[in-house]
Amino acid sequence: MKITRTKLNGIVNPIGYEFNKIIASWNVEDTDSKILKAGKLEVAKDKAFTDIIFNKESEYLDQTGEKIDITLSSRTRYYWRVTVTGDKGDSAVSDIQYFETGKMDEPWSGKWIAADGDYHPIFSKKIDLDKKVRAARLYVSCLGVFEAYIDDKKIGNEILTPYINDYETGMQIITFDVADDLRSGCILSIQVAKGWYMSNFGLDNGVNFGDRMEAIAELHVTYEDGTSEVIGTDSSWDVAESDVKESGIYYGEDLDRSAGIVEKGKAIEVPATRKLLDRYSIPVIVKEVLTVKEIIHTPAGETVIDFGQNHAGVMELDADFPKGTVITIDCGEVLQKGNFYRDNYRSARSRFVYTSDGRKETVHPRFTFFGYRYIRIQGWPDDVSLTPDKIRSNVLYSDMERTGCIETSNPKINRLYENCIWGQKSNFLDMPTDCPQRNERLGWTGDAQVFSQTASYNMDTRAFYNKYLKDLYLDAKRHDGAVASFLPSNAGLNQAATASIWGDVGTFVPNVLYNTFGSLDDVREHYDLMKGWVDYMHRYDIEHGDNGLFILPFQFGDWLGLDGITEQSVKGGTDDGYLGSVYYYRSTVITARMAERLGFEADRKSYDDLADKIRKAILNEYFSQTGRLACDTQAAYIVALAFDIYVDRDKLIDQFIARLNKDCYQIKCGFVGAPLLCTTLAKCGRMDLAYHFLLSENFPSWLYCVNLGATTIWERWNSLLEDGSISGTGMNSLNHYSYGTIVQFMYEYIGGITPHEAGFRVADICPQPSMRFRYFNVAMTTAGGRYVSNWKIAEEGTLTLNIEVPFNAKANVTLPRFSKEKLSVSGFDASIINDDGKVTLDAGAYEISYMPCHDYRCIYSENTRLSELAGDKEVLDLLKKDLPQAYGAIEKKDKEMGNLTLGTLPTLFYMGFKPEVVNKVNDKIFALKRW
Repeated sequence: MKITRTKLNGIVNPIGYEFNKIIASWNVEDTDSKILKAGKLEVAKDKAFTDIIFNKESEYLDQTGEKIDITLSSRTRYYWRVTVTGDKGDSAVSDIQYFETGKMDEPWSGKWIAADGDYHPIFSKKIDLDKKVRAARLYVSCLGVFEAYIDDKKIGNEILTPYINDYETGMQIITFDVADDLRSGCILSIQVAKGWYMSNFGLDNGVNFGDRMEAIAELHVTYEDGTSEVIGTDSSWDVAESDVKESGIYYGEDLDRSAGIVEKGKAIEVPATRKLLDRYSIPVIVKEVLTVKEIIHTPAGETVIDFGQNHAGVMELDADFPKGTVITIDCGEVLQKGNFYRDNYRSARSRFVYTSDGRKETVHPRFTFFGYRYIRIQGWPDDVSLTPDKIRSNVLYSDMERTGCIETSNPKINRLYENCIWGQKSNFLDMPTDCPQRNERLGWTGDAQVFSQTASYNMDTRAFYNKYLKDLYLDAKRHDGAVASFLPSNAGLNQAATASIWGDVGTFVPNVLYNTFGSLDDVREHYDLMKGWVDYMHRYDIEHGDNGLFILPFQFGDWLGLDGITEQSVKGGTDDGYLGSVYYYRSTVITARMAERLGFEADRKSYDDLADKIRKAILNEYFSQTGRLACDTQAAYIVALAFDIYVDRDKLIDQFIARLNKDCYQIKCGFVGAPLLCTTLAKCGRMDLAYHFLLSENFPSWLYCVNLGATTIWERWNSLLEDGSISGTGMNSLNHYSYGTIVQFMYEYIGGITPHEAGFRVADICPQPSMRFRYFNVAMTTAGGRYVSNWKIAEEGTLTLNIEVPFNAKANVTLPRFSKEKLSVSGFDASIINDDGKVTLDAGAYEISYMPCHDYRCIYSENTRLSELAGDKEVLDLLKKDLPQAYGAIEKKDKEMGNLTLGTLPTLFYMGFKPEVVNKVNDKIFALKRW
């Protein structure tokens, strides 16, 4: 037995963080025990655990999250460990973990300092130490972004600290343990650049949140003799002009080594304009390094490097150039006609300019990041060889653990899955952004909302989303609860730019956090955000007639839906008021259920009553009395079915399928409908159609993008046209994660893993195989442990499932198309399987194999459309002989007739189909087996 994934608030050994709550979590692996018999969680002030200040012992100790209730002191390290004993008698003790508080509310002796001039400053001070150091901590913040150094060595491995902040509230403090690096006479320096704070960041050509780069720091040193001292920033610090001559998130970075570091005298003390906050961002670091795939010499005579993967990061090169050499590097996502292309970056310069002073060094931008697959290099000297080993790309994103994994027999689906993962990597850099490349890179809340569950299966997002929600709440408090459409919002605005679906991130993401990680204490921290958003919508509703609807003057609606005025329109055709009201209802329901869990009975009743009122208003306004939905679009049906708003569910499903038929079973919905399309179809019992949309390869589809070489998820279904040319530059990112939500369908329905209880203490495993895959493997490391659901279909038709359930957990398994024919089971007694294939499994690894009651190799059914028969020679020969009308429709690729199903053909007498003939042909087709 071993204890793994020990985390405090979702972070491994956090130092200097804000600890409004303390939640310890862990997993247990490598044990034959199935359940916990005894557990102990301890917190101590010392590593030897002689001064224990918290102790909880229980057979119900919760590995998904145990709250530690202690009083904290500032700048103090605490140690914790957990001991677990299983029902087989084996036990384990975790490695000793720690967490360390920051300055909390402790006053600062350090002063805010700045340069007396307009340049990128380096603040420095010589540190004289006359005693042996026992411990040392450096606390730093700035207006801008910074790197700290002792002599010439960078402190820590984090990038772009102190990250993105709610700039009207305050700046995060980053804490470093510097005891091993301090020596008497060393130089402590802090280099500051513009970052998000003052580099023209945001919409409408960007805004600056301030106009001067500043820094503040305190070095706390404790000596072996027990004495201590604090060295803070003040006017005694030196200031120099950096060789970083310009920087910005959109701009890039200009590094001129030939200019040198120019001493400017002493720093000036400036008034504090921002509150200082203990950090709550998790680190952004170099998570992986991409090597050069190819060096391309384009038809236009350019030198272009292909890293083979679109991503967010910074390029790095081994520089050994003559003095005065200027290397210019530009970024691009795609080539056009074989040449470098970057027009879809709009006004984002996205350039790194390096001027050499002749030194040999490895160099990269330090105060920005880019989104790219390709880089164009200009200025590389002819007499210096450019080889792949001299250039690489450092991939940057927040330090989140990878938790989900999908691997299938279909290489294109595997690529689609990887595209989703890379879209998340590229856009989870301190906050969930829309894109990493153009002059945007904002924390758009609509994108974050639709992708949050997928993201939380892919990676451990607990701490990441807690940070994002905190920033959302700080902003919403200034706007009467209205949740912003993006972060960081423009400073000084009197009214938040808010909208349905986007603003609903304030309820959806806390709900995802609870369901995925299982901690009510996490949600308790965000309850005011949830409540504030629903109350904002309710007030607006009351002020505009109290009709139970939420209809704003502007809504984003089904953004980028293809059923708008044109396929290139930014908005789809679904009624904005309808969508706004549906999400008003859904957010209210979510908040009511969370109030119930938290014990807020008055709120629970109030929000249940409000939800009932909204639902009735929607049914009254948008549905007929008999249950027909008036909004006849894909997105309209999807959200109604997803959120259970209907008069007659079966009638609504029939309407939905009829709409899909009118649309030739092609995707017409956008940011609202498409993320829910396949999960909703599966929920309605139409896995056949969900598989159709997943595996379709024509425009618009997920695999259309894969076939055109996508390595990330695109913003538009047709970001590239079929000939590979880009469809437009106004709003066209090739690295947008929103449509990556298709992966949620893969986890939940094809693999079949969902939480039955919050935090996956108990899971449901209900895979729904299809012959379109020979095998499909899903593994998900959750707060409750690692679940596995793998299935494969053998050539002779048997289905084999391999299922793993973690320690102290259970899984309610539904074996698809279960029968006892050729039944073989390992790991449990087959007699406990119910006739309907349901069985509850404790912790362990299991294999179940049987012949399904309906052979998966029989891939054709009454729901099979004629268009799906194309390419099957045996079927086509049969149709050509006996049903020539059907054969002709397939051969002509007739869209309308291609939508006809085999089950409807007997009724189409007016087209020449005779029931007695069709039924015989259908019986033959249904009996065919494919593998």
